[in-house]
Amino acid sequence: MKIILREDVETLGSMGDIVTVKKGFARNYLLPRNLAVEANPRNIKEFEHHKRIIQEKANKVRNAAQILAEKIASKPVIIKAKAGEEDKLFGSVTNIDIQKALKEAGFDIEKRKIVLEEPIKRLGEYNVKVKFHPEVTANLTVQVIREENA
Repeated sequence: MKIILREDVETLGSMGDIVTVKKGFARNYLLPRNLAVEANPRNIKEFEHHKRIIQEKANKVRNAAQILAEKIASKPVIIKAKAGEEDKLFGSVTNIDIQKALKEAGFDIEKRKIVLEEPIKRLGEYNVKVKFHPEVTANLTVQVIREENA
């Protein structure tokens, strides 16, 4: 019996695959658990339509992330911090600080999307990755400068 998998099934294949299984396995396990549907022409056509819609949405999200990544990569972010001798910071610059600086620049980015290997502890210029989408990552330039005492 030919079926279309609605979800990934470890021993058979991934979602959307058309596979051949024994009738009893389909009738007693896959169909009652809604893991698959029978591969008749109507179901195949319906599944292809849903697949196209999902692909179009994924493309729109990826394109929007790409545009945002290009905007962010073009502008360096400047963070003022108090520093002592030898340009060591009092404290450190974390992804939360970078998020606040981006928000002031007009970009509302979640702090978990800012990938910082370790907190920044010295003055200088750093490259920080911002992961917008599994396929889209931007390199953000962060400049940490000395905050002048008033």
